[in-house]
Amino acid sequence: MSGRFTGKTIVVTGSGKEKGLGQGILQRFADEGANCVVSDLSIGDQEEGVAEELRGRGAKVATISCDVSDSAQCQALVDQSVDAFGAVDIFVNNAGIGFMMKPLLEVDTAKEWDQVIGVNLSGAFYCTQAAAKAMVAAGNGGRIINIASQAAKTGFPHLAAYVSSKHGMVGLTRASAVELGGHGITVNAVCPNHVTTGLGAQQNEYFSKLLGFDSVEAYLANMSTKNPMGRPGLPSDTAAACAWLASDDAFYVTGEAINVSGGEEMH
Repeated sequence: MSGRFTGKTIVVTGSGKEKGLGQGILQRFADEGANCVVSDLSIGDQEEGVAEELRGRGAKVATISCDVSDSAQCQALVDQSVDAFGAVDIFVNNAGIGFMMKPLLEVDTAKEWDQVIGVNLSGAFYCTQAAAKAMVAAGNGGRIINIASQAAKTGFPHLAAYVSSKHGMVGLTRASAVELGGHGITVNAVCPNHVTTGLGAQQNEYFSKLLGFDSVEAYLANMSTKNPMGRPGLPSDTAAACAWLASDDAFYVTGEAINVSGGEEMH
């Protein structure tokens, strides 16, 4: 691939899990020359393994822990990324909780609703604000990309907090785009359909039982029949959309919530 992101630095939250969506995004940017910041709730062997795999692709990589529900840690993530590479050019809000599945009437407000909103929506706000401040100070523009979901467009049962947080993320995307455009910073959301990552695997297990399928495989097969492209999403699908949004070709695109769903979501 081309080195169109050579000299640029990308930070992706929630990117330390093997075969996760965040790793897939970083792999695409590493292949195109970017410096990569792997960030997750903590940095251990798995996260260091993700970083080492990216180094094998030729990227310069830093690993930085961050609990995105803590605004101070979000600021520290940006500050440390700037210290490591000189700037933050692309920031991807990918960290999220999607495994708290429960009927609406059974959701524990303090423990479950607040935690999902705190990570998925407040975390995206904290990181957007911190990244945007660094980008404005540098004066070179930038790209902020929010990983939303098909759940940002459509409601799903037993996922009230998750659906609400992702709808809110699209609102954050649009409001941020309006304010940051004058600084040459674009803000967009990518809305994947079901991606079979670690988080997706937990949803597969839950919903296959809820909907009465004999197995996870049967549930996935049924899901595929409903998709015009005949399969669930892959991390590489979302990564490709992020790469385009971060490129010069997409400079005039901001405030959008782009579906990457194989035609499953069309509004």
